Formats: sequence, C-alpha cells, structure tokens
Amino acid sequence: MFKKLIEKLATWEHWPFYIFYFPISFKWFWYYIKSGSLWFFTASNPTMEFGGFEGGSKTKVAKLLPPQLYPNSILINPSSKFSEVKKEVLLHELLYPFIVKPDIGMKGLLFRVVKNEKQLKKYHAAIPANYVIQEFVNMPYEVSVFYYRKPDEENGCITALIKKKLLHVIGDGKNTLHELIKNHLEFSISSRQVKKRYGKEGERILEAGEKYYLSHIANLQNGARFINLYDEIDAKMLHVFDKISHSNNFYYGRYDIKCSTIEDIREGENFKILEFNGSGSVPNHIYAGGFNLLDAYKEILKHWEALYDISEFNNKNGIRYWSFFKGYRFLMNSKKHFNILKRLDKVLFLIEVEK
Repeated sequence: MFKKLIEKLATWEHWPFYIFYFPISFKWFWYYIKSGSLWFFTASNPTMEFGGFEGGSKTKVAKLLPPQLYPNSILINPSSKFSEVKKEVLLHELLYPFIVKPDIGMKGLLFRVVKNEKQLKKYHAAIPANYVIQEFVNMPYEVSVFYYRKPDEENGCITALIKKKLLHVIGDGKNTLHELIKNHLEFSISSRQVKKRYGKEGERILEAGEKYYLSHIANLQNGARFINLYDEIDAKMLHVFDKISHSNNFYYGRYDIKCSTIEDIREGENFKILEFNGSGSVPNHIYAGGFNLLDAYKEILKHWEALYDISEFNNKNGIRYWSFFKGYRFLMNSKKHFNILKRLDKVLFLIEVEK
C-alpha cells in the first residue's frame, strides 16, 4: 500500500489536475488581479470563443484555417433524420471508416472511429448535441505544434513539437486480444472490464505482427505516449505557422496535425490540421520525457506569462476582456454540456468494436 502511494507521488504526470496545478496556481490568480478580469485570456485569440480556453465550436474554429489544411468534414444536427445524414455523407464523399466527435468537445469525449452505417446510426441516435463527421486521415505521424506570437510582431515561436504514439498492442499469433491487453504494461484495466469493453472481439487471436489500436485518441488519459521532437524545429517550420497564424489572428495555442513526414510540415504541404486549441492548451511536451516536476512547472509558467502578455496587449489595443457574467454563463453552460458528454461516453464505449 505504502509502496503504491510512493509510486503515485513519484509519477507526477498522472496526478489529478487540481493537485498538479495547486503549487503554481498563485501565478494564475496574480494574472486575475493584475488584469482586473477573471477571463483575461479571452483577449488572447480574438477569433475564438472564450479565447479558445474551452467550450468553443470545432467547426467555427476550422473555418479559420486554409481549406486545404483541414480534413473533409461536415456538421450534423442530431435532430436530422438518419436518411438525411446518409445523404450528407454521400454528398461530401466521406468513406468508412471516418471520425465522429461532438462539435463542442474536450479530452476525446465521444470521439469515435465509425466503421460502418450501423455504428453511425447508433451514434446519431444517442448523441444529444451537434457533431462532426470527419474523414479519417490515414497518415503515419500524429504531432502537436505549440505556437505563440505577440500580436505586434511578425514572427512567433514554436516552443514544442511532439510526436504522439497511440496506445496499441501487437499480435503474436498465439494470444487473444483479451490476453494481450491484460499483459500490456501501459494499459491498466481489469479482466472484467476488458470483456465488457471488447466482447467477442476480445476473443480473437491477433496474427503475428498485427497492430491493434486500443484507442484512437492521442492524449495521456487514453494511454498515448509523447515523444519530444524539439530538435526538428527550424526557421522553415516557423515560417509555415507564422503564415497560418497571421491568416486567422491566432496568437497562442496548439496545432494537432497528421502528416506523412516532418519535412512535409516544413514545406507547408501534404499535412492536415485535425484541430487547433487556444488559450486552454496545455504545453503537453512536458510529458514527453526529460522533464522533472520543477522543469515542468517552469515550462508551464513560461507559457502562462506569454498568454498573459498577448492578452494584455490585445486588451490595450481594443479587444476587451469578457465581462464576468458573460464568461461565467459561458463556462457554466460548457460544464453542463461536458457532464452530459461524460455520462454518454461511458454508454457508447463499445461502438468501435461492435460489428
């Protein structure tokens, strides 16, 4: 018992949110006082709702990107007849498998890979909010680029480039999916949970070398691993993101990208921006190895300072901070929405493995 407690304390990467941020929270409160606003960050990215902190529409944000850089996507109203949804899928030439996700979402809630019409119909019937159908971008690299720029400066900076490895197991021609998952050191799940989650699919013996993704969500909560590619950042790559960010008045946040090679990003071609996140973005390169707890805190504080400076500059130049009541209403509505998604996420977890 004591040993497990020590192990948990040592692995700060998996601490609960409030425990992890408590030691540096004073700095965030200082920005409240200094700016005179609880929502100082809303001025950071003026083209994004709530500064891109949370609760914004993915489709509205996507319209800020050059069309060739965003995957083929459509917005679906859950009240639409399923026959109309099928027509939209055909009209936009979306082929199975594709991605479905809430238009307003976070942390991979209700993000699913839909493989057939039956799964799409189930998802459509269950989800209570607008959602996005998006092409499955079949490129080998999934990376994140953290970028920020002072609004009066021509060039910004890329503070991080990481590669994301999705949680997966590899078949050996002997063990079932159940057995491979149970033996997978990075995936903590009971035998009962495995059987419930994967059903008959879990009884299948994977062929030797067959890769089976346990999650297509590239975040820590879903077992993804991050690899630091900081040395790959150069002036050519920065030029690409300066150009994109100038076009959409984006000053602070993280681009999540799929590409075939890192060189393609440098050349500004043959890659897709799956999402880009604003002032609420976590500098998740702190989880890519090489950071101790103190280093991680220093990196977060550096990014918070940049966020404050950008927000303060924009505020002084006519972009007002959101009022207390406007921000409060927006945040409360977002929390209610996400609580609904969390409950439903548990109900629909089987959708990717059902036939």
